[in-house]
Amino acid sequence: MLGLTKACRPKQWAKNVLVFVAPAAAGVLTEPYLLRLTLQAFVAFCAVSSATYLLNDTLDVESDRRHPTKRNRPIAAGVVPIPLAVATAAVLFIAGVALAAWTNPALAGLVAGYAVLTTSYSLFLKQVPVLDLVILSAGFILRLLGGAYGAGVEVSEWFLLVSLFGSLFIAGAKRFAEKKELGEEAAALRPTLGAYSTEYLGFVRSVAAAAVMISYCQWAVESGGTERYATPWIQLSIIPFVIAILRYALLVDQGQGAAPEEVFSSDRQMQLMGVLLVAFLALAVYL
Repeated sequence: MLGLTKACRPKQWAKNVLVFVAPAAAGVLTEPYLLRLTLQAFVAFCAVSSATYLLNDTLDVESDRRHPTKRNRPIAAGVVPIPLAVATAAVLFIAGVALAAWTNPALAGLVAGYAVLTTSYSLFLKQVPVLDLVILSAGFILRLLGGAYGAGVEVSEWFLLVSLFGSLFIAGAKRFAEKKELGEEAAALRPTLGAYSTEYLGFVRSVAAAAVMISYCQWAVESGGTERYATPWIQLSIIPFVIAILRYALLVDQGQGAAPEEVFSSDRQMQLMGVLLVAFLALAVYL
């Protein structure tokens, strides 16, 4: 059971915290009913994402066994039998979609779409250059939209742009860090890494980083001029946001971005910027 739990990658559930972003920005998390719906969306994404990790590790078992770190994953190491992994994945898929359907029909469609997209990625899309970056970033966007659908709040155009380019930035950074970490074996272990040059991945990161910072600044400035955000906190949130992007870019350049959740959980400067960003946004929305 310990191996199966580890194979579900509970550390990766931190990514699903993104479902709280839209409801928090809309100021509805103080309403118990909407908070419960958002929590249900979070659990649904955790279940389905764990199912996709189990499926992905099952399909990649042979290549993972040749990987310097992935060979220690429970399925690759033989701790979790493949039939058990597949059966658990099926149960988690069904449970996640069922919980989403109980929460909101629109959320059920989104979670089911996320499941189909990530399964297609595990089967063949991760072998297609550029598309693998798009699918990887789409997973982050669907989590953000999942919170909005679950709580029934509207999503602005700027919110979508920040989500889109922020997700693409993280996807490009992840691939760059993987290529740098694996070195000459990168192409053998993941074919798309052989298609990408470090210059190209740097180009993707640069474009996405510039776009996400511009989009966020535009959203903050426009929102700061509305009656709802009459205080300057929303504009002040630009400072930690930009610093966090620049800090993450530095860490990735040093080869530390292959696992984004580990970067956020270990780097003190990133944590401080995250706390300041959340604090400024909370003051703007709830004060």
